[in-house]
Amino acid sequence: MTDLVTVALAGSTGSIGTQTLDVVASEPERYRVTALGAGGGHLDLLVEQAKATGAEVVAVADEGRASELAAALPAVEVRAGTEGLASLGAEADVCVNGVVGFAGLHVTLATLAAGRRLALANKESLIAGGPVVQQVRSTPGAELVPVDSEHCAVHMCLRSADPDGPDRVGRVVLTASGGPFRGRSRDELADVTVDDALAHPTWSMGPKITVDSSTLMNKGLEVIEAHELFGVPYDRIEVVVHPQSIVHSMVEFTDGATIAQLSQPDMRLPIAYALAFPDRSTVPVGAIDWTSLSRLDFEPPDLEAFPCLGLAYEAGRAGGGAPAWLNAANEVAVAAFLEGRIRWIDIPDVLQQVLSRHDGGVPQSADDVVEVDRAGREAARTEISGRT
Repeated sequence: MTDLVTVALAGSTGSIGTQTLDVVASEPERYRVTALGAGGGHLDLLVEQAKATGAEVVAVADEGRASELAAALPAVEVRAGTEGLASLGAEADVCVNGVVGFAGLHVTLATLAAGRRLALANKESLIAGGPVVQQVRSTPGAELVPVDSEHCAVHMCLRSADPDGPDRVGRVVLTASGGPFRGRSRDELADVTVDDALAHPTWSMGPKITVDSSTLMNKGLEVIEAHELFGVPYDRIEVVVHPQSIVHSMVEFTDGATIAQLSQPDMRLPIAYALAFPDRSTVPVGAIDWTSLSRLDFEPPDLEAFPCLGLAYEAGRAGGGAPAWLNAANEVAVAAFLEGRIRWIDIPDVLQQVLSRHDGGVPQSADDVVEVDRAGREAARTEISGRT
């Protein structure tokens, strides 16, 4: 019988949060939710979750809704603001960070600084805040387990190596679905529409991440995350297009052997892995019917047609604040495309121009990261306004 694991969940009303509660509910003898937190946009759901789980602490990032939350949960300790949300990191054995945006960076820093396990699903923490996060990862007791499917797959594969032996990792290989435009040339992409970009062949996601999938920027940002997570040099991180989305990532070792993680796409699997680590869940999720799986295809990405992937490598190798700068510019460029102000094919051109203007600075604090993000967004807006 395993010890009861206490869970704090930041971003509980979002997709990662609700699926985490599904995982917890599937093994009630194993997990107990002690703290919940969300932005405040779905307060009714947060209240419902708190009552259902019996959480002792509930945080809301929107300070203006704290009194409303307290009135709905009179027997619960209510915290407010970015710091209130971040404080959840010290409230349990493991903190799941499913917060969207920069409020999630504070949750990451607080959890690691408290020496707790962090189940990370917040992209700003490593893409934008990597230099700052690395400062607290060495805190005694702190451990970071990624919830993103590709990075969780790499984490699983690396467990097959001897942790006490020398580095024997040859390559980390991240898989990409290829998005809706796989196989098209750059010329064929000149006139694609927003509807075209949002028609993803295998995943159902929000507009921004779906566009990122179509440009391969999502995979480029995952390359940066992989470098920050595992310390693997960029020249040993590769991307391969795998349209079936069954192989979630692979690790090739120096003897030529490759270990891969395969499953049907289901985010509950990496969530359960992070909660149970170093053990495993007893509830199967994403199991494959090997009698019906007929083929697995792989091909190299077309960097001419999809230059955003190469730009992410460029920003990652530059280091410092460059990944945060690129990420911020990309969010502005994608929004401009969705609003019809630039073409899909203009997105990488905007990013190339903006990335060339980064000053090479290295953020030393969370506030520095936020400032780099602000400046990167402003640079992108200036570049786009000059084109329209």
